[in-house]
Amino acid sequence: MLKTEKPILGLDIGGTNIKAGVLIGSELTDIRMISTPSDESQEAILETIAGFIESFLHHGFFAIGIGIPGLIDTDNGIVLNLGNIPSFKKVLLKEFLEERFCKPVFINNDANCFALGEYKFGAAQVYQHVVGITLGTGLGAGIIVNGHLYCGFNCAAGEWCSAPYLDKDFEFYCSGKFFHWKYQAKAKSLSKKADQGDPIALEAYAEYGHHLGELIKNVLYTLAPQAIVLGGSIRKAYPFFKDSMEATIATFKYPSVSGNLKILISDLDETAIHGAVALVGEYAVPVEKIGIEVGGK
Repeated sequence: MLKTEKPILGLDIGGTNIKAGVLIGSELTDIRMISTPSDESQEAILETIAGFIESFLHHGFFAIGIGIPGLIDTDNGIVLNLGNIPSFKKVLLKEFLEERFCKPVFINNDANCFALGEYKFGAAQVYQHVVGITLGTGLGAGIIVNGHLYCGFNCAAGEWCSAPYLDKDFEFYCSGKFFHWKYQAKAKSLSKKADQGDPIALEAYAEYGHHLGELIKNVLYTLAPQAIVLGGSIRKAYPFFKDSMEATIATFKYPSVSGNLKILISDLDETAIHGAVALVGEYAVPVEKIGIEVGGK
């Protein structure tokens, strides 16, 4: 588990809300949330983010880690695009915040932060090769290889959401979009009905589990991880899609790989913020300068 002697601020910036918390020791504290002014100008949104960060200055944090959806130029800290915030294109976020606060800033994709958070703080700490998959309104994934986050160019690694599958892509069949399209219902409402034994709801989740199993087979062919961590709101319905998912995974060509795969369900609160603060130890800040203990265990 990651532990630091000096506080680190972590932010999870989304199209609806911005959440933040401070890592002190190994504990995430002072977790707060504000609304994202997603319809405003880039300058107004940047000032909102800066104002939120200013409210945490009394903690004396040493560095800032940020998770944000979309493609990121991590070397330069540039947000290339953010789908739910129209004005957020080619945003020099790192440069803006480092000039404002004179502290190092590290930015990465939110799905990558989920995977890193689970590896440093959550269910995946005992594994070196991990894929984190978020199941919600959309589909996201992050990759840990040899104990380190792997992002690829512009954080585009692990974008299985856009990979062609059947007549559409994996996101369509492995996120909440599937339930809306096929059953004209939200995943959460179907989960409640499945809990009551509703046959249509149970059928919906069994079909969903098959599609998710096919996604996981693609992950296995690509990376052969030791563990896959499932996060996002749909993970709460895991008992309803577990059997069909496992049955599909069992058809994987190499049972020595699939038979040893561990499917983990995230139980870590604020995983994205945990992953955001872990970015500081993952990248260029020398550990001796901040007294940070790194490693997956």
